[in-house]
Amino acid sequence: MVVTTGTVVLGIVLLFVLIILATAIKIVKEYERAVIFRLGRIVGARGPGLFFIIPIFEKAVIVDLRTRVLDVPVQETITKDNVPVRVNAVVYFRVIDPIKAVTQVANYIMATSQIAQTTLRSVIGQAHLDELLSEREKLNLQLQKIIDEATDPWGIKVSTVEIKDVELPSGMQRAMARQAEAERERRARITLAEAERQAAEKLRDAAEIVSQHPMALQLRTLQTISDVAGDRSNVIILPLPMEMLKLFRSLADTAEMARIKLEQEVQEKLEAEAREKAKKE
Repeated sequence: MVVTTGTVVLGIVLLFVLIILATAIKIVKEYERAVIFRLGRIVGARGPGLFFIIPIFEKAVIVDLRTRVLDVPVQETITKDNVPVRVNAVVYFRVIDPIKAVTQVANYIMATSQIAQTTLRSVIGQAHLDELLSEREKLNLQLQKIIDEATDPWGIKVSTVEIKDVELPSGMQRAMARQAEAERERRARITLAEAERQAAEKLRDAAEIVSQHPMALQLRTLQTISDVAGDRSNVIILPLPMEMLKLFRSLADTAEMARIKLEQEVQEKLEAEAREKAKKE
């Protein structure tokens, strides 16, 4: 088989055409966009799917439109009430304008990371420790708003910012534990005092009812005896009603007065007899 010069040239031309076609054909996925530069100037964004570019004269820069997760490193800062803390966070963002993401910033991922770090330190420095621990959702919204406004010129949309962890010094942790324990003890004492007050009010009401109905005390006594009578090991002491004690005391006073009166009568009788005897003599 004789290979002529024309055949070689034709093969070279076909190879060159295939290379040109391979570089001209571009396929972009559904979640990607291709930013086209023609002689250094922006032509626009193409995709998804199949499209062609002019080799040598046009260049395609692929941009991913999916939501990215950016882990913000631990930041050491001081809160508004002068408490040192270590805070880290996570940022969710995506590209909504691929042209701006390519032309307005050199590396939009690195730029977003730096903005997130500086904003996190700034926001934490303006918040008190109690606010950082109890109102984290409020700080998350504030961070999201500030970072989103800062990255908007780059075609970036920050959807969510979450503070993941807040690390406190060991001394502050012990102080907070003591404070929480003191607060729980205070609540327990208040609850106990309130229970005693309510119990005292109920006892006062019961005493008023019993004073108006004396038989209620005797009925209550009989009910108590009935409750403890089932256990033979118990010793039952029957208290006497106050009315019976008053009766016994009254009887004792009457008997004492009668004895004194009888002694006086006997003494007077003896004195009278002595006087009569003295007269007769």
